[in-house]
Amino acid sequence: MKRKWLLIIAGPAALLAAGSLAASLFLPHPIPRTATPAQRLYLTHCASCHGANGQGSWRATLLLIRPGNLADKRIMDSLSDEYLHSLIKHGGATIGKPGMPAFGFHLSDEQIQDLVRQLRMLGRHLTGSSGSPPRAAGPASGAR
Repeated sequence: MKRKWLLIIAGPAALLAAGSLAASLFLPHPIPRTATPAQRLYLTHCASCHGANGQGSWRATLLLIRPGNLADKRIMDSLSDEYLHSLIKHGGATIGKPGMPAFGFHLSDEQIQDLVRQLRMLGRHLTGSSGSPPRAAGPASGAR
């Protein structure tokens, strides 16, 4: 009798947990209603690996993929727009980055250019005008 009740309670709970895990792994990244077209492109095609802020996502970590940090201003400034455009269009396999898929069949050249401009903005949102991370708001040092 106890096994029957355990099955009635544990069965649906296990199915719910499995469904939640599957949904978090396979559903696309949520896109805000106020997102620009370039932000929509990024969140649709890039955020699943690079994360919404460009610093990587837990989904990529689960699959043992280490995508580049798109929010690192120093790295992004060292890459030309042409390089980024080619990498997005043709993928990374030709240059030794096999984890980066090609999006040339899914996106037009104009959309890829919009995406490159969006990538340039990622580092600016996370750093202040001086290039260093913004300071957390709080009491001044020395205040108790």
